[in-house]
Amino acid sequence: MHTIPLDITGCLDNIFLALLVFGLALVIKREVAFRLLAVMALLTLLSFAARLAAIQPLIRSIDTVIASMPIILAVIFQNDLRRTLLAIGKRQAAAPAQDSDGTVDEILRALADMAGRRIGALVVIVRHQPIDHLLQVGTDLDAKVTSELLNSIFLPYSPIHDGAVIIHRGKITRAGCLLPLSHNPDIAKSFGTRHRAALGLSELSDALVLVVSEETGKISAVHDSTITYDIETAELKRLLKKSLDHRRSSSSASAEGASP
Repeated sequence: MHTIPLDITGCLDNIFLALLVFGLALVIKREVAFRLLAVMALLTLLSFAARLAAIQPLIRSIDTVIASMPIILAVIFQNDLRRTLLAIGKRQAAAPAQDSDGTVDEILRALADMAGRRIGALVVIVRHQPIDHLLQVGTDLDAKVTSELLNSIFLPYSPIHDGAVIIHRGKITRAGCLLPLSHNPDIAKSFGTRHRAALGLSELSDALVLVVSEETGKISAVHDSTITYDIETAELKRLLKKSLDHRRSSSSASAEGASP
């Protein structure tokens, strides 16, 4: 009776590569990793069956696809990989501690005012990662964050009302900035350009982006590639405090590490 030789080494190589790809995907984006694992498991089973049947063309095709998975992974998660790489070695020197509570209250007051009057707005809170290379146009400012200033920037007759305001280290540093738009096909059709711009920036950085919809008057918070629509005030305040206080925490940690 003729037995078909089974390439155990090839099967083990494919299983190892599948687990490696799954592990990388799990680190980058957990919700997609398990769907990718199912695809890799199916390919591995097909590879095993092809080896049992000694179908060489199918074996070569599947092995080529599996061997290409790291490249496919890099293409699928290119935005997440870019954000991760930007975070490496990009920790900036901490600025003096800001009055984050006062800044948070001013931002909340401005958002509530604009939401009540259905004035569209886009506010970016810069955190650890720099975003200058992601911004287009814009007017440089160096102003204290106040609700009055934010309201005046986004008034419909203001020449810079269509762009985003950038808040960095507790100050308004730029206004009228254009943000990269998201090409995520899963975003709700009801979301307009502001929401797509907010999501686009959050896909490429760790910034917190706040959106006021002029159609509905609802406030959305966008970070980590996720939109929280019609966010509650308490949760919005928590996110703002966390985003504005991160440099104070970094400064304290650095001081403790430097102390003998």
